[in-house]
Amino acid sequence: MSITVTGASGFLGSRLVRLLAARGERVVAVDRAPPPAPLPPGCASVVGDLAANVGAAVPEGTAAVVHLAAVVSGAAEADFDLGLRENVFGLHALLEACRARGNAPRFLFASSLAVFGPIAAADDATPTHPASSYGAQKAIGELLVHDYARKGFVDGRSVRLPTIAVRPGPPNAAASGFASAIVREPLAGQRATCPMPRDAKLWLASPDSALRSLAHGLAVDGALFGGYRCVNAPGITASVGDLLNAMERHGGDPGLVDHAPDPKVAALVGSWPATFDTAKADAMGFPRADTLDEAVAAHIETELSGVVGGGAA
Repeated sequence: MSITVTGASGFLGSRLVRLLAARGERVVAVDRAPPPAPLPPGCASVVGDLAANVGAAVPEGTAAVVHLAAVVSGAAEADFDLGLRENVFGLHALLEACRARGNAPRFLFASSLAVFGPIAAADDATPTHPASSYGAQKAIGELLVHDYARKGFVDGRSVRLPTIAVRPGPPNAAASGFASAIVREPLAGQRATCPMPRDAKLWLASPDSALRSLAHGLAVDGALFGGYRCVNAPGITASVGDLLNAMERHGGDPGLVDHAPDPKVAALVGSWPATFDTAKADAMGFPRADTLDEAVAAHIETELSGVVGGGAA
């Protein structure tokens, strides 16, 4: 039996592959890009377009699938056809492959807070009313996973992840990527641009917090999701100013951050709720989210060891 992870070469996917392999699981790592490091023993790699390789991505004996592969928010908004093809049709092809196996594997879909509209706060009963193509595609994905679970084709579950900060690696096309950049780049002695005001609030989770939520969402009994197979993952509410202050506390130079308002980013990211009631996740045993200081300290320890000196508290 094996577990398939799509988006396995990304920063969350590669960590999840290592975590599952360390637990003794055989992982099929699927991505357009080759793995960033050699896979653990017993794991397999499928490189290329998901739809074209879906049979290899879901081989006989697949016990579970974690679907992380996606066109991110800014890119999905800029290229509607690309987002629809990858975020909706790619998911559908993967679900159909699971259905064809006939063993109802566990299926964990990484959804997003972007499924909500321009509201200040949300809980698990808040209706989805996305204000972006990415949010609409994630909302469609949740409904697909739920319906495939209702029909008994998969043991489906969706976990809505907060904005991830501090995300390692180079900038990507996510509209919310600045939340990581304004911490990550100054800590490495590089300049960053902040497109939103200091008092703008965000719903955040560290990479470690997101990883814990994914692992728990995969392991938990599907019946605990209740009438709708979806849950808002734990996170924290923090302002842009809170992020900048945390960066400075850990040795970063706030003078390296250029403040340049961007109405497009503000319209997209500002439409997402910044406060969540995660009572459902708490009742299901999801681990708490890291604080900002824990998130920044972990980033320094894992990504910047030897780069930042004396500033990590």
